[in-house]
Amino acid sequence: MRLSAPWFLLVCTIATLGAIDARAQDGHYGDGHAENHDWYKDLRQPDTGYSCCNGQASSPNGDCRPTRAYLSDDGMWYALLDGRWVPVPPRVVLKQLAPDGRSHICASKSGMIYCFLGGSPKS
Repeated sequence: MRLSAPWFLLVCTIATLGAIDARAQDGHYGDGHAENHDWYKDLRQPDTGYSCCNGQASSPNGDCRPTRAYLSDDGMWYALLDGRWVPVPPRVVLKQLAPDGRSHICASKSGMIYCFLGGSPKS
């Protein structure tokens, strides 16, 4: 079966949007930061009180971004950080939920985690 040009473009667009949405959930640096900056800027690191977020509202680059995460049977959070599953140190877990109910992570480009908000388990 051969698709006509408009159908082919539609299929390609849907596939691309799905890939972009999936990447935005993998905790890649900068993905989803600008859309959530208004509330990221108020997050504070539990140990120090310093901001979790160093990005600007108009910039796609920033430490905080949505991610997927799960809570293991032993109570430890694991999150996707730049596409890799990593354990989240308990000292950086914030005791609040994100406005959208999803998991979010704030980490440097080198992978140092500043803050983490767990969404619903297995989110």
